[in-house]
Amino acid sequence: MIRIVKMTFSPENVDAFLENFNANKVHIRNFEGVEHLELLRDKNNPNIFFTYSYWKSEEYLEKYRTSDLFKSVWGVTKPLFSADAEAWSVDSLYNVNPN
Repeated sequence: MIRIVKMTFSPENVDAFLENFNANKVHIRNFEGVEHLELLRDKNNPNIFFTYSYWKSEEYLEKYRTSDLFKSVWGVTKPLFSADAEAWSVDSLYNVNPN
């Protein structure tokens, strides 16, 4: 399962978000069930970020969302938003590689 989360921050809160993410990224990536974690930044709006993560299953994502790690990371991150976060859980249908 792939999870995509869009986060929009006030310009003055971007550094605080990045500091918090960098302090926790290894813990998040090593959380049980996480297979991949990326932080992406919008090319046209530097206040918009996306997390792109692969999970073994939705059950592992739910375990993370009720964990102390998530609560501490999200507790710092959420007040920094300038708009509500948006999230999608998706399945990969095709992964096309060059021949």
